[in-house]
Amino acid sequence: MSELIVQNLCKKFKNTEILKNISFTAEKGDCIGLLGVNGSGKSTLLSILAKITKPSSGNVSISSFGYVPQQNPLIEELSVYDNLLLWYSKKDLKNQLQSGLINKLELDDFLKTKVHKLSGGQKKRVSIACAVCNSPQVLLLDEPSAALDFICKEKIVSYYREFIKSGGTILMATHDIQEIELCNRWFVIKNAKLIPYQYNRKEEICRFLENT
Repeated sequence: MSELIVQNLCKKFKNTEILKNISFTAEKGDCIGLLGVNGSGKSTLLSILAKITKPSSGNVSISSFGYVPQQNPLIEELSVYDNLLLWYSKKDLKNQLQSGLINKLELDDFLKTKVHKLSGGQKKRVSIACAVCNSPQVLLLDEPSAALDFICKEKIVSYYREFIKSGGTILMATHDIQEIELCNRWFVIKNAKLIPYQYNRKEEICRFLENT
């Protein structure tokens, strides 16, 4: 069975149609890129799949999932460690930090630091660690590397590769070339519709992003 099945999904805000008859599936090991200009509906689609926003019509079937929104979801006044304890037991967190998937996010150096003192990249890594607390089969990512420096991007993309290699599925809204090239399938949201996109070369996607 597919990890994610979306059938005839529609969303309207007042009289504006944001998403129209969106249908697609995602399998184990898929990494799907959602492309499109700001305001095209990428974030709305992800928030519907994450069961935060209700669709106007249509159906979604999704395996266990973790969601990393575009905005920082962490509690700024708490330390990284205390934020993680909102999602993990102490025993599970210790195991994950030592040898689990979140070990690859390299959080040890700033576990005791309060979130408001972290860089954007560090916050993103903690957000991902929270999102994978229940070992989800699907990761929903909304522009996960926006405004991150090169080193942080490398660490996060390395984590995505491990997640996919382990059989996980990723659906990400992104404008980042490195993330786009990580994907094996791509869609463009344009005029409220989801359109399959055939990515061939880095130069081609750069021209596409410049012209949309």
